[in-house]
Amino acid sequence: MAEVGSSLLEQLKSCVAWSWTYLWTLWFFLMLFLVYILRVPLKINDNLSTVSMFLNTLTPKFYVALTGTSSLISGLILIFEWWYFRKYGTSFIEQVSVSHLRPLLGGVDNTAPSNSTSNNGETDSNRQSVSECKVWRNPLNLFRGAEYNRYTWVTGREPLTYYDMNLSAQDHQTFFTCETDHLRPADASKKDLMQKAWRERNPQARISAAHEALELNECATAYILLAEEEATTIVEAERLFKQALKAGEVCYRRSQQLQHHGAQYEAQHRRDTNVLVYIKRRLAMCSRKLGRTREAVKMMRDLMKEFPLLSMFNIHENLLEALLELQAYADVQAVLAKYDDISLPKSATICYTAALLKARAVSDKFSPEAASRRGLSTAEMNAVEAIHRAVEFNPHVPKYLLEMKSLILPPEHILKRGDSEAIAYAFFHLQHWKRVEGALNLLHCTWEGTFRMIPYPLEKGHLFYPYPICTETADRELLPSFHEVSVYPKKELPFFILFTAGLCSFTAMLALLTHQFPELMGVFAKAFLSTLFAPLNFVMEKVESILPSSLWHQLTRI
Repeated sequence: MAEVGSSLLEQLKSCVAWSWTYLWTLWFFLMLFLVYILRVPLKINDNLSTVSMFLNTLTPKFYVALTGTSSLISGLILIFEWWYFRKYGTSFIEQVSVSHLRPLLGGVDNTAPSNSTSNNGETDSNRQSVSECKVWRNPLNLFRGAEYNRYTWVTGREPLTYYDMNLSAQDHQTFFTCETDHLRPADASKKDLMQKAWRERNPQARISAAHEALELNECATAYILLAEEEATTIVEAERLFKQALKAGEVCYRRSQQLQHHGAQYEAQHRRDTNVLVYIKRRLAMCSRKLGRTREAVKMMRDLMKEFPLLSMFNIHENLLEALLELQAYADVQAVLAKYDDISLPKSATICYTAALLKARAVSDKFSPEAASRRGLSTAEMNAVEAIHRAVEFNPHVPKYLLEMKSLILPPEHILKRGDSEAIAYAFFHLQHWKRVEGALNLLHCTWEGTFRMIPYPLEKGHLFYPYPICTETADRELLPSFHEVSVYPKKELPFFILFTAGLCSFTAMLALLTHQFPELMGVFAKAFLSTLFAPLNFVMEKVESILPSSLWHQLTRI
């Protein structure tokens, strides 16, 4: 019985919703007809006459105040709508109407799955969206003490957001700590200190904890923390990383011998491997920053050979940047041949470096005027296609390479295909594009043509998956507040912002004109209203001839 009652209730609700959705116009006209029939007992004509007399007695000052107040209110709504749109990317009025009013009016909830097929499709698309909006560790991230903090000392601005630093703290806890550290009683105390240090928010507290751990014994992760955050120069950071390397190699060799004794020892060996790889990679980056580029390339190649399975560090992107600095373009092409594969995740470094190499073959002789006359050659077509491919993957990069937007220090984490990745790429690779003659000119002439190839709306994509919709929100969390986040695709202004802007301007103009020319505006208002209501008066006269006002009186007598 309960199920039958609930089903009947649902059917009743659906019928009411259907009637409200499709028969509201009929109800509206029925109400108008009823009001017209009852106009005599309701004394509508007398009330309208009273209202008209009252309005005629009002002075122009009242209308100035009325239009001015309307302009003020619409202006406040416009300001709020604009602020909400800039912060959340949507209109507040539109969001409220869709979220709350549409269900009340019987609208269909688009978020509800209609069938199992749509469920599967939505699940696949959501899974793809989540994978594309994953935040990655920046392979070329700077040193906090030697680079980020120096920027803060000079400008007074914080280049890193709390969200970005919190992600780094989570990475450090994942890579540098292990749940089985208590199996080493000699190291347990310093490991506890370092676990607290990685979780600590205060930089000075982290540094103090690292010094306390070093007082107990040699600790590789303590040296890492000091090199990252306390060292004020790259030379000092390199010295600390070399000390960390000695301590890390001892732990690595010891855990390597015990890794097959159980899962606990294997976890320790995995942790020690992460520590060793991190130290060697940062040492290679120190060599690159200090001008010893060939040494850095050798260290990166050796590291990739020794630990080929640790692709999560993306060491090949560090190697590509160093090889471009050496102008070893053949070696760069060899690295791209290995990592620019359809089965591997792409990045701006991969796509734009491939475009740079193809542009290098034709950019020195490229002329847009000559190309428009004779057409593009095969090599030029390949270069243009590579640029289009790169721009489709990350459309934010060209504005930084062409210096149409100012660069900031790259964050410690990036979102692939987002503004944060574009900043990280352009920060290190702009010099390599400038070094290739004509490359930026070719990019300038061709990059905007990409958007004519991408289908609109962007649900399908062209060479890659559709551009994810979550990049703007994630980039705003990763990038500092003083940076204007690049948004793609550009959002059109919502209707309600345009409507309130027009309403505010129109009412403000009416208030000004009424204040300056009260008599003329009064004549204009009367003429406008008489013209506006002329068709209505004509219709009312015709209806009056068909249904006279005495009809109600005759019906009551019957």
